[in-house]
Amino acid sequence: MVVPASSDQENPFEYGNLLWSIALAISYLLVVVTGPIFGAITDYSARKKQFLFYSYIFCIISTGALWFVIAPGQYLLAFILIIFSNFFFASGENFASSFLPYLGPREDLGKISGYAWGIGYFGGIAAVALVNTLGPKTMENFSSLRLVGPYTAFFFLFSGIPTFLLLREYTAGKEKPAGLSYLKIGVERVTSTLKEIHKFRDMALYLVSLFFAMAALGIVISFAFIYGAQEIKTQKEHEIAMFLLIQLFAAIGAIIFGFIQDKIGAKKTFNITLLLWIACLLLIYWVEDLTTFLTGIGIPTTKQWVFVGTTVFAGTGLGATQSASRAIVGLFAPESKSGEFFGLWGLSGKIAAAFGLVAVGGLQVLFDLRNSFLVVSIFFIVSLLINFLVDEKRGIQTAIEYKEI
Repeated sequence: MVVPASSDQENPFEYGNLLWSIALAISYLLVVVTGPIFGAITDYSARKKQFLFYSYIFCIISTGALWFVIAPGQYLLAFILIIFSNFFFASGENFASSFLPYLGPREDLGKISGYAWGIGYFGGIAAVALVNTLGPKTMENFSSLRLVGPYTAFFFLFSGIPTFLLLREYTAGKEKPAGLSYLKIGVERVTSTLKEIHKFRDMALYLVSLFFAMAALGIVISFAFIYGAQEIKTQKEHEIAMFLLIQLFAAIGAIIFGFIQDKIGAKKTFNITLLLWIACLLLIYWVEDLTTFLTGIGIPTTKQWVFVGTTVFAGTGLGATQSASRAIVGLFAPESKSGEFFGLWGLSGKIAAAFGLVAVGGLQVLFDLRNSFLVVSIFFIVSLLINFLVDEKRGIQTAIEYKEI
């Protein structure tokens, strides 16, 4: 979408950046409100697949509807559609993830989660290859660029078909008490889960750690290309290389770290990915100094290509962090509360993403995007320190021994 430029000549994109961050933040807050309740309802009624299908269909509709943004400057409609499409997509992530504990033995969950994220990133490469056929990102080409929404919607439509043909519901529902709606049952069960969270000490600690990691990750995912274009002055060839490297190494990272996780444990794997992120963000912050250093030792390059090179770390960390975070919840969640616990996983992650996006959106107005981005590394450091308090073996044992009254 095309929005008015800022009056600040040194930061003309601040208005568009702020709208983008607010739209995503609102969508994540909607997931925060609905996620745990939907999780409880799907656990009680054994309708995970049905809710996954609803989120899939409505995500397709709201994404395809971006076609109706027919002219530059109609950012209000685009703003609303982005909120809805991301809300349904993020809700679908929660529903899909709640199937993880049933797809294999606990000792293989890291590997299974890694395969899933890896395949998804290869799909991302195919999706972007498809929309890149629409031509350059110029005002003159706006009529063709309107097809990005419909193209993405059709890609999501066809890629989701195997899931609904092959995936089955793994649990049986419980008889609904007379006089109680699913909404009330969902609220009561989530309230019960929150009251019982002290029994799941390691899950609670991990969710706090996850909050800071996902706040940082949400910023990186949403602003990486914006940062490159505005601060590093990347061009189309840099953006294409950057995207391909991120998707490729995210897929590789998710799969490889899935195997590593099954060998050394989910907690250690998650910590390694946080260290990768910290290193990556520090390299990005000092990219000009790094370019000068490389040139000084006889390696001719530009800051744009050095920035692109850092995406190897970003991609590897992206796939591995997401895979490990989901697998940890799968390990710590009792079977009878898997929907609720993945709802809480979504709750922590989406509150974090909303917090991070609003924070960076506001900070880049007050300062600049480069210095705002440095805050992200602090979030990862805090996440790492908190995760040291998590005892993985104890968390798994608690889930195994839990009996619902």
